Amino acid sequence: MRSRILFISGRQEDARHLSRMLHTLPLELEHVSSLQQARTRLHQQAYELILTEAALPDGKWLDVLHLVRECPRETEVIVTDPQADAHFWAEALNLGAYDLLAQPFYEPEVRRILFNACSRPRSQAQVMTAV
Repeated sequence: MRSRILFISGRQEDARHLSRMLHTLPLELEHVSSLQQARTRLHQQAYELILTEAALPDGKWLDVLHLVRECPRETEVIVTDPQADAHFWAEALNLGAYDLLAQPFYEPEVRRILFNACSRPRSQAQVMTAV
């Protein structure tokens, strides 16, 4: 069974690049270009993971975390940003993100982190969120 990933990014080229990276894994990447489109899609479909750019055309990564908390299903969030540093990584994890990915994307890291996030048992994710 393929895990569904929603990628929120204003850059179509990044979505094509990620799809090529992930094509051999049991991961299915869907792309939307805005927070509003993500909100609509999340009401229609469940996802194991949301990968979002830190800065979106109509919001930011914190808005995505709030949106995911409204969903009935536990969904991990990974933030991506060209300025990913240790401070931003710590902030993202402390506020509830699963991880932070630096841009430009490094394929082995992307494949490992996305696959692991989608493979994580949901019961463990719910326990970690409650702590």
